Amino acid sequence: MIINERDTRRKRLLQAANAMMTAARTAPKGKGYDIIEIAVITDETIVELSNAMLEYSHKSGLKFITRDAENILKSEVILLIGTRQQNQNLNCGYCGFNTCAEKNSQPDIPCALNTVDVGIAIGSACAVATDLKVDTRVMFSVGRVAKEMGLLPGCSSIFGIPLSCSSKNPFFDRVSKTPTSK
Repeated sequence: MIINERDTRRKRLLQAANAMMTAARTAPKGKGYDIIEIAVITDETIVELSNAMLEYSHKSGLKFITRDAENILKSEVILLIGTRQQNQNLNCGYCGFNTCAEKNSQPDIPCALNTVDVGIAIGSACAVATDLKVDTRVMFSVGRVAKEMGLLPGCSSIFGIPLSCSSKNPFFDRVSKTPTSK
């Protein structure tokens, strides 16, 4: 029997994504509060996300999102990692308010520790990808539009991590095929 690497690529990327989800879940979290949400998207959901990113790029004028929308189509699997909002009630002032009670008056401003938690989860997930020799790139543009689409309900901050195992990482040295207006 011969098993060609190309025939098992998707299966291996899904296995890598599962290991990355475990790493993100088990990453340390402020005060032990588990407010991280993690999901994997594939196939038609990637296409829907890419289309929504193109619309968002046009609406917002952020041209790099067009490039990222084209780029994620080179991935068979995208990991989404987000955080729900929950004050840690430390009154640390890191969010810019002296107390958590003051911050609560501005619910759109996340607790700084929530943001740190999602960053640590992303780092843990990407470390696993590195160990497995899977190419990735952390993209806030993916997460920004995934949030608008409701792909991780209740999350205030989401990041996307497309995965690839090809001969060259498609997420670096990227050039958009869509010309930018001058």
